[in-house]
Amino acid sequence: MLDEQAKKTMLRKIPHGLYICGVKEGDEVNGFTASWVMQASFQPPLVVNCVKQDSKSHAMIKASQVFALSILAAEQKELAQKFFKPQRRVGNKFEDVEFYLGETGCPIISDTLGYVECRVVGSVEQGDHTVFVGEVIAAGVHREGDPLLLESTGWQYGG
Repeated sequence: MLDEQAKKTMLRKIPHGLYICGVKEGDEVNGFTASWVMQASFQPPLVVNCVKQDSKSHAMIKASQVFALSILAAEQKELAQKFFKPQRRVGNKFEDVEFYLGETGCPIISDTLGYVECRVVGSVEQGDHTVFVGEVIAAGVHREGDPLLLESTGWQYGG
């Protein structure tokens, strides 16, 4: 029998970075704070990005088959928090955030460590999140610094 408390405790010990995932569909852009992200292959360069299935951004990725990950710096907890909220509650999350559109047309936040842009090459829909496998087709470095880690925020997303 599964020990629910042990499961939650151990799953929350898996370390995660925090990223702003920029998505687009047509001319509309959106973004959300992503934490279930990791590199999955050297050749070709692949990352996996797990996205909540009932979110607007999930539908946008499914439609456009592209996404961008802006890598947050250690001191950017406030920016991560801004993009945690659903779009319908806060309106345009990008209204006071400087960004530009990358090669994919997805928004990339200027004031971050850098970014990778991905074209979806596969997906697995199981449970309440979809695992999108993205091939890195563009990348850039904005500045040096340490990445923001979920554990340093005191927040929990997992278990």
